[in-house]
Amino acid sequence: MKTPPIRKLRCAIYTRKSSEEGLDMEFNSLDAQRESCEAYIASQKQEGWLPVPDHYDDGGFSGGNLERPGLKHLLADIEAGKVNVVVVYKIDRLSRSLMDFSKLVEVFDRHGVTFVSVTQSFNTTTSMGRLTLNILLSFAQFEREVIGERIRDKFAASRKKGMWMGGNPPLGYDVVNRKLVVNQGEAKLVRHIFARFLKIGSATLLVKELMADGYRTKSWTTQGGRQRVGRPLNKNNIYKMLNNRLYLGEAVHKGTSWPGEHEAIIDSATWDKVRAVLADKAPNVRAGATRSATPAPLKGLIHCGHCGRAMAPTYTRKQGRLYRYYTCMKAIRSGHGECPVRSVAAGEIEAAVIGQVRALLTAPEILARVERLAVGIPPDSVRSALTDFDRLWDELFPAEQARILEILVEKVAVHPGDVEMKLRVEGLASLVADMNAQRKRKAA
Repeated sequence: MKTPPIRKLRCAIYTRKSSEEGLDMEFNSLDAQRESCEAYIASQKQEGWLPVPDHYDDGGFSGGNLERPGLKHLLADIEAGKVNVVVVYKIDRLSRSLMDFSKLVEVFDRHGVTFVSVTQSFNTTTSMGRLTLNILLSFAQFEREVIGERIRDKFAASRKKGMWMGGNPPLGYDVVNRKLVVNQGEAKLVRHIFARFLKIGSATLLVKELMADGYRTKSWTTQGGRQRVGRPLNKNNIYKMLNNRLYLGEAVHKGTSWPGEHEAIIDSATWDKVRAVLADKAPNVRAGATRSATPAPLKGLIHCGHCGRAMAPTYTRKQGRLYRYYTCMKAIRSGHGECPVRSVAAGEIEAAVIGQVRALLTAPEILARVERLAVGIPPDSVRSALTDFDRLWDELFPAEQARILEILVEKVAVHPGDVEMKLRVEGLASLVADMNAQRKRKAA
């Protein structure tokens, strides 16, 4: 028998020295590290190990961070698939930081690269080496969690002092020297939004007014100099503003507020009046419970054919009767005038989609495709399963009907005066296979 060929493993030697002292010598510390690594690679020649010609050396660079030219060169070659094994004299030559070391190992694992330290019997090509690595990474994970706790504690303490802790600046304020400063022009718009909401009591009507007047969300520049351009205001923006205690001059952290370092834009009297108006809209909470309890089999499948956005199930009650709709998200957020499709009656569109699905089940071209995809199932069994499916549909629970539609329908696009549906034929084949298996179990 022929011996199978040994897989060649390309080995990259990485060397590092913190100081530049002695690097000008004919045989320096980097040379000594490389020589030891080359000897180790030579000892593994029978395993297919071969050194790569490139040198990855960092003379005069600390191991406390990853900003090293030789290391970057090594990582680039790993990303390019030029390296199988990384060989170092000692682990600390690669990194002195457990956090950085764990990041490097993640890169190695992602590209199938193993790691060897020649003087510490550390070799991730062996089970013991991987165990040692996991122990080191466990400590790194512990270090990350401790640092995270410190950051969270510092953040909470700073918020209690009323400090601004970063993020996107809210409309009405600018960030100057890490503090919020009132932007008078934007503050005027914020007061206008609060006042108009108190007068008309509807975020939908308010959004229409603001869009007609050309108002947008905040435009600002990041610390890195990148421009963030404002977008047209929608209902979500309005409700976030109306519930943001920052406009009262407060700093909020996890539901608790403290006096902030910044100046208030909205006075307490206006804030309390807005709270009262929002409280009067408590029936919306009950409507949310009704939505969650009412089936919407096309949820996640139906989209607006005009703008491509999802259509969400919506509900209204008139004289005690519940009416269901699917409404375009753009119409919900920006007003019905912004979308020609707006909404469709849920019962009508569901009946149309289900009717089209049932009609397709008997179409010869669909039947032929399902027979090809349903491998191992006789054509008679395929036709029988489709016939049973059509007959049993009305006996299914709404949740079962919704699950089957999710399997069979890829997308429903509603255009003004037209509906387009895309069917998953492979889903129909898997459904036929399930039905055929159930029939066999019953027969047994």
